[in-house]
Amino acid sequence: MINTNTTIHIMALDGIVNVNSLFTLALFLGLAFNPSDTTYTLVDAKSCRASSSMAEHLVSFHVYSFSSFLFSSLIASSLKLTIRNAKDGNNDVEVNHVARVNMKILRVGILASAAGSVSGCVFLMLALVNMVQIKLGILSCWSWYTVSAIAPLVTLAPLALLIYICVVLHAFTR
Repeated sequence: MINTNTTIHIMALDGIVNVNSLFTLALFLGLAFNPSDTTYTLVDAKSCRASSSMAEHLVSFHVYSFSSFLFSSLIASSLKLTIRNAKDGNNDVEVNHVARVNMKILRVGILASAAGSVSGCVFLMLALVNMVQIKLGILSCWSWYTVSAIAPLVTLAPLALLIYICVVLHAFTR
């Protein structure tokens, strides 16, 4: 069997890949939105409408986020594959076999994968902020709908990322 530590690592890597997959799906749904189509904006005042550069940033942030999630998922999948193949002798999976894994490399890989997930979340949050501004008006107009949509996003998401980073760093030191 794979030892308890590597089993936990495989479960953590599975979680990273699964969450990244959900976020990647959200990214593709976000890219389906055409930011240059002004018929979808809910803002009447021309001074409160988003500029074309905000639409460009929206697409750029989606691409940066996708790249980060892809990087993170590929690292996590590679680590899972390495753990599963870390057997002495033959390539058959044995039930009572203990995997020998270089824990330093595993920890660095998990840290790199987590960093990719965190940067992907940051870019996704920035893309969502731009999408809200395109749909509901720019922040400088202080529309109630814009502020009430963006405020929870920029408070809860960074708080969750901070907790995630602390947990990953705690696990990294163990």
